[in-house]
Amino acid sequence: MMVRALLITGFALSAALAGALPAGGEAQAPVVQISHVTGKPVPRFETLRYAAVNGRTGPSEDHSIAWRYERRGLPVLILKESQSWARVRDPDGDEVWIHRRTLQPGTTAMVKQTTQLRAGGNIAARSVAEIENGVMVSWSNCQDRFCEVTIDNTTGWVLESHLWGVGLDHSAE
Repeated sequence: MMVRALLITGFALSAALAGALPAGGEAQAPVVQISHVTGKPVPRFETLRYAAVNGRTGPSEDHSIAWRYERRGLPVLILKESQSWARVRDPDGDEVWIHRRTLQPGTTAMVKQTTQLRAGGNIAARSVAEIENGVMVSWSNCQDRFCEVTIDNTTGWVLESHLWGVGLDHSAE
């Protein structure tokens, strides 16, 4: 068993304006199905309910533990569900089975790359802080490629493509 703490540093204030942003192609939208178990869309993001959650190689406690996640609120992408278990993908791309009682809906996201926290929801808005890769933020609203996020009582806007835990139209349902 390996421990995946995903312990990440905070964010550093920065007066510098953002440099060139990477030009990435748009990801293809996943095929959405409605789970016969929960009635919710799959795939969807949820978060870890506890500070320690085991990710297993299969959907039962008889399967070995592949990862031990030690980060309450960590967003994971639910790919498949059974009565008691969910197949999830973590921010690093690993897929494991997690007991459904350890998951909950949430509005946390993880920054996928160091990025600028902006005063407004557009690329021309001034930079108010720099947020490092791996930092957890709370998000409340996404529109026009940007999400409004809060970290350490500071609110601003980040490119949606720089966040893991948002990006599915139905993720906040």
